[in-house]
Amino acid sequence: MEQKRGNLYLIPCTLGDTPPLEVLPLLVKKAIEEIDYYIVEHEKNARRFIKSISPRKPQPNLHFNHINKFTDESEIPAMLSPCHEGFDVGVLSDAGCPGVADPGAQAVAAAHRQGIKVVPLVGPSSILLALMASGFNGQNFAFNGYLPIDKRERKQEIKRLERLSAEQNQSQLFIETPYRNNQMLESILATVMPSTQVSVACDITLPTEFIKTMPASLWGKTKVDLNKRPTIFSIQK
Repeated sequence: MEQKRGNLYLIPCTLGDTPPLEVLPLLVKKAIEEIDYYIVEHEKNARRFIKSISPRKPQPNLHFNHINKFTDESEIPAMLSPCHEGFDVGVLSDAGCPGVADPGAQAVAAAHRQGIKVVPLVGPSSILLALMASGFNGQNFAFNGYLPIDKRERKQEIKRLERLSAEQNQSQLFIETPYRNNQMLESILATVMPSTQVSVACDITLPTEFIKTMPASLWGKTKVDLNKRPTIFSIQK
């Protein structure tokens, strides 16, 4: 008789130091309590999150595989071997939903190739929360990840996204390394047309949350320090 396979659970975590059960459903707590095998970005962060949501769970029983931008794709299939032995495996991002702007997507793709059931759990995605709060088109949007670091190339890309937004009525979302957030906002405001709508969503779900949408021409009157604060930038023409 063939052994029943375990599932691959995509387990969301908080976007910061918010108490987990203020933003996560009980189903996430149940999954954490039942799963001992994990694929994570950083073990220290994963252990801290697991302890915060299930303090009594024995940490020595946990098994971790690491997946990040340096992971060789050939290493990933073996991370799913517990599933073939009947154990469930959980994928944990450092923040938010695994698989969305996150290296965990490689584990999900491997699971599909191996015939392993993938189970996504509900949780906060900074990208979707920023889009929800922007007032922009939620039926046609694109997440563009990181824009170029070079100032000239970044300006060209912002102009391209602005043009694409106008042509297709498409919301354009992107991010920056947190310590360069202030420079990114300056670049946006110096590049787009005054009438282009600019939305900034910072520290989403945290007590310090800041979300504001208005034309680029009005942003100069608003003082906000985005340095080292997780931020989603959005524009719509």
